[in-house]
Formats: sequence, structure tokens, C-alpha cells
Amino acid sequence: MSARDGGPPEVAIVGGGLAGVTTALALQETGIRATIYEARPRLGGATHSFPRDGLTVDNGQHIFLRCCSAYRGLLARLDALDRVRVQDRFDVRVLTPDGRAGRLRRAKAPGPLHLLPALAGYRLLPTSDRLRAAGASLALDRLDPADPSHERISMCTWLAEHGQGPWAREALWELFVMAALNARLDGAALGPAAFVCRTALLGRPDAADIGVPTVPLGDLHGTLPAARIERDGGRIHLNAKVTAIDAGPKLVVNGSPVGADAVVVAVPHRAAAALVPEEAAPGRAGWGGLGSSPIVNVHVVYDRPVLRVDGTDLPFAAAVGSPVQWVFDRTEVSGLTGGGQYLAVSVSAADRWIDTPTAGLRAVYLAELERLFPAARRARVTDFFVTRERHATFRQSPGSDALRPASATRLPWLFLAGAWTDTGWPDTMEGAVRSGLTAARLVRRHLHRTAPDGGSGR
Repeated sequence: MSARDGGPPEVAIVGGGLAGVTTALALQETGIRATIYEARPRLGGATHSFPRDGLTVDNGQHIFLRCCSAYRGLLARLDALDRVRVQDRFDVRVLTPDGRAGRLRRAKAPGPLHLLPALAGYRLLPTSDRLRAAGASLALDRLDPADPSHERISMCTWLAEHGQGPWAREALWELFVMAALNARLDGAALGPAAFVCRTALLGRPDAADIGVPTVPLGDLHGTLPAARIERDGGRIHLNAKVTAIDAGPKLVVNGSPVGADAVVVAVPHRAAAALVPEEAAPGRAGWGGLGSSPIVNVHVVYDRPVLRVDGTDLPFAAAVGSPVQWVFDRTEVSGLTGGGQYLAVSVSAADRWIDTPTAGLRAVYLAELERLFPAARRARVTDFFVTRERHATFRQSPGSDALRPASATRLPWLFLAGAWTDTGWPDTMEGAVRSGLTAARLVRRHLHRTAPDGGSGR
């Protein structure tokens, strides 16, 4: 029974990733019941876990920053803030294969001055490059990321025009932009790249403090939200494939029609383009122009700890001048015991590696890890495997922002959610959660307008 039949309003959410579960939770906090239809046998979307030989493995390492207020709000909503760990102060060790190392650690000073000491002491750059990097940072802080002209050039071009040479771009700027946008500097649009730098690195002093989950993503983004949604009266249908959305509103789920008062499509842009009716979004064919950018995660289990620098065990480290980009200690969260160590190597913008056979990746990455971490040379590898996300994000390249649609469509009862929509943020967990909050707000407004008594739609 729906609101049109005298019952409470029914909101159908297509997709159970972060955008979908956020939409459901936000609606249910205002008394609106939501039903999630997820084609896969689990929630979590692009952030999920699976079992392997007694371990719980995340499909890829995901992090967030302290400035990710919407994502942290979702964790608070789930009473899960104690299931993540956030740095007290932004601090990253950066390694090179030739044994040189640098450290970027913020000072306790107002932004953007908090990063100037980090730049001044960053030994991987010559002094002249550090000074030019400081100048570029100040210029970037004055730049307006929303300026449409910035959509036409790459971050690489802008940095080169502001005195950043090839090594400075790789050893400093790409280190963060590639992780945030899943794009190399020459393929990253200036607008979103500048947004990332200004928001995370040049804004509030604590904005870039790094947070990592201390439980598997399957728990954090699947089990916990599912329990909360169902506790509050919502419903979740797994293995429920939606193949059509028609006026009514009506969905076709596993071949059967299902009615609703409002529909939120919270699936990736390729799937959304195939589901959303033409009259709702005449430009939906253009969504394909967003493309996709892959991420590869290399998983290595050693018989002893190897992730240490200068005798100090690290939770994670970054690398430059190497195929290795970021390395994370996954030992505790995966459930590994017995004194070994499980490392996950996250490789963004992985076009070069996405189709490389596992044997080829093993030959390259084990050798690179031994160059970065001398302790790995004496360790025995007990397991090696690879996870690949071919469509991890859309390509956040020049011109991509113009293709991102708003949440509202031309059909008053149909809305979009997902990190690929026009959230104002890059394709990240934060962007996904923000999209879900926006969709929930618009659904509430629609139900309020169409409620028989003109009330809240409850």
C-alpha cells in the first residue's frame, strides 16, 4: 500500500551502495519508509568485502579525510565512529625505490600556513622546488574551482604554468590528486583537482587528517546500514534486479511490477543511463561520456611484518617513482593472526595494469615492495592476489563536470543519486553520501507537495 492508497509513502531506491543506503537512512529519520532493490547479494556497492582462506578481504582500500563531513555524519548515524581511526595530525611517509624518504606532516597553525613547514622539510624535493611549490599552493588557494574555464585544462598544465617541474608534480602533487580523483595529473581536470587541494590541503588545518576503517567494509557499509534500515521499518531486497522504470511510478523488479510514490536511482552512470526514461533525462546518452577509470589493488601476505621505515612500524605509506602508490597494513582488520602481515597496495588510474595477468603483477610488485621495504627481502610471501575495479570511478577529466546531472529529473517523482552526479565533490565516498542526502531532501519535498492533506507525506 502506498500514499495514493491511503497508506504511508513508499520510496523505492535502486542500488544499495553508499548513495542508496544514505538515501534510505535519511528518509527513515523523517518517518518515510524506503525499500532498497540491490541486484547483487550484498549492500555496499563499490566498497565491499569477501572471505579468502580465513581472512576478510576488502575489494580495495578506501580512506576518507576529516573534511569529509557527510561521510563522517553517516558513520555517526550508524553509531560507527568507533570503527574508524583518524590521524591526530596529517602525517604521511613518502618512500622511493632508491632508499630516499620524505615526510609530510602538518603543523599546528591556521590554514594554509599549516602545510608550509611540511613543504619546507620535504626532503624529496630540492629547496628550489619546495619554494616554488609553496608559491603554487598560494596561487591555488586563490583559484576558484567553480570557474567554468578551469574545466577546459588539466591540473598538469596549470602546475607547469606555475613553475612545477616533472619531479615536483610526481613527488608532491600527483601523490594526492591521483588518490583523490583516480586520475593522473595530465588527465585530471583543474576544477576538481583544485577543489581537492583547496579543501583538503589548504583549508582547515585538520581537513586532510586521514581516516581508515578498522573493520571490514562489508560490515561498515553493508551489515551496519542494513540492520539500521530494517530496524526502522525499511526493507532491503537483495538479488533484486530492476530492469525498467515507468510512469506510475512503477519498477520492474526481477520481471514483476512494483509500485512506489517516488524512485531514487542510485546506481553507476552506465546502469542509470539504461534505466532512466528518456523523458526524465533527455541528455542521459551523454552520461556515457563520463567514461570510467580503473583501480587495481595488489594484496600480499608476508610471514612477518615488513611495513616499517627507520625501525618504525607504519599503518600506511606512500611511494613515488614506483608502480607502488599507497600501501596499507590490513593485518588486524582482515583477521590475520600468527605474526604475519597483510599489505594492500592501492593503484589508482590503473589503465596500465588493469589487464595485466596476476603473474605479471606479482613479478613487478613484489620486487618493488622489496625495494621500498628492506624487511620484505627477508620475508616469505604466503599469499598474493589481485582485485580489480575496472569501473571504479568516472574519468574526472577536462569537460567531465558538464556531464554530471543534478539529482532532480524532469519527472517529479524520479531522482538520481551517486558520486557521479553533480555533488560538487569528486567521485568519492563523500560524494556518494552527499548525493544520497540531496536525493532524500528532494524526495521529502516531492512527497510533501503531493501528500493528500498537504502535510509531511508521512
